[in-house]
Amino acid sequence: MQSPLPVRDGVNATRLRLPEEGPWTTAMDYMMHRWGHIDPQGIEDRFDAGEIVGEGGVPLNRATKLEDHTFIWYYRSLPPETRIPVELNILHQDEHLLVVDKPHFLPTTPGGTYIQESALVRLRNQLDLPDLIPMHRLDRMTAGILLLSTNPETRGKYQVLFEKRQVQKEYECVAAAEPAVGYPGVDFPVVVRNRMTKSRSYLLAEVIEGEPNAETRIERLGTFDGGASAAGPVRRALYRLEPHSGKTHQLRVHMASLGLGIVNDAFYPDLLDKAPDDYARPLQLLARGIRFVDPVSGRPVEYRSRLQLSEAVPTRR
Repeated sequence: MQSPLPVRDGVNATRLRLPEEGPWTTAMDYMMHRWGHIDPQGIEDRFDAGEIVGEGGVPLNRATKLEDHTFIWYYRSLPPETRIPVELNILHQDEHLLVVDKPHFLPTTPGGTYIQESALVRLRNQLDLPDLIPMHRLDRMTAGILLLSTNPETRGKYQVLFEKRQVQKEYECVAAAEPAVGYPGVDFPVVVRNRMTKSRSYLLAEVIEGEPNAETRIERLGTFDGGASAAGPVRRALYRLEPHSGKTHQLRVHMASLGLGIVNDAFYPDLLDKAPDDYARPLQLLARGIRFVDPVSGRPVEYRSRLQLSEAVPTRR
């Protein structure tokens, strides 16, 4: 459902569904029930100023009945955010698509504590493109190629490509050259298939029994000296990952399942205690390239990241 309010400061208005029934007489009563303990005066002021609207952009007031609207829209009060010290690089822009190199640590879309400090909001404000929408997502800790639609009229054609898995993605990562103790050896290239689901305990993914719904082809491109540890010299490798599905954290889980957890991964194979972002130690996972047949021009296209993984060194096959 399209919002009757325009994008403001790069952020969409928030949509709220009102309950069909309950102990609330007015829409304001319901909002007070939800958020009155946080800012009751602010809620009243918004209704008085006509800043909360219903279907068709009709402003609501304190007396608007609960049953008068199913959905209402309003702008959130955005708390100040500390700027994440990374920058986006634009690789391609035309009347239909924007292609950027998203850095590590920057989320793709607004959420949680990151609103203005998301790739989408930054780009909307920087380029004055309020209709900009990402065609897919990269984890906050993953860097690389990100495609966004600049044109609502052709957006659906690109969305179909992703829905039908007609987009080929290529990633790179750095991990140990050999599996951890207790894991069998691996003959590369290897295809990992399993069934993944989101964990109930945390914002993680886990492997469960059942028909596979996640698949990744993994190729080791070369090995190199990764320095020394208490146990002795460390050998690392650069890997190419080609996902054939798009489950949350799929690549990280699949590498960890081989005993090859990606360097600087705080989630897999072991969940580490939450700590402030260490910008000197980004997750060593990069969306290297993406290719597809452009649905508007009909021509094959490919976009490649110009970023490099900080822990990778030139490798020999």
